[in-house]
Amino acid sequence: MWTCEVSIMASARGNESSEQAKLRFQVELEFVQCLANPNYLNFLAQRGYFKDQTFINYLKYLLYWKQPEYAKYLKYPQCLHMVELLQYEAFRKELVNSQCTKFIDDQQVLHWQHYTRKRMRLQQAAASLGQQVAQQSDQQGPTS
Repeated sequence: MWTCEVSIMASARGNESSEQAKLRFQVELEFVQCLANPNYLNFLAQRGYFKDQTFINYLKYLLYWKQPEYAKYLKYPQCLHMVELLQYEAFRKELVNSQCTKFIDDQQVLHWQHYTRKRMRLQQAAASLGQQVAQQSDQQGPTS
């Protein structure tokens, strides 16, 4: 699947074997996508992770997922926005508040619903256009 790219990443990171690089890639991919979940962010905030400078440095390190060669593996791209927001202390402090995380969660749902509706309309318009083109070609008959 992506073992070739993992091998390239491993050589770029030093002494990691291909297997170690693959494992690191999988773990970091899973973790960065967890950051798309506002309830998980609330969990981390309430347990003080966002006060730990080592953890904050790790969040900064995770910004590499914004690069296209990594971002293409993300199933939940909204995590990239969260990783960006987590660079700001004020945002990290607000995540302790359950109302804040509920608001973020609600906004994500609304965004998803809007995207889904818009996509459905575009698909319906494309299908309708395809039917019109097919009807016009049927009416014109075969061209020889």
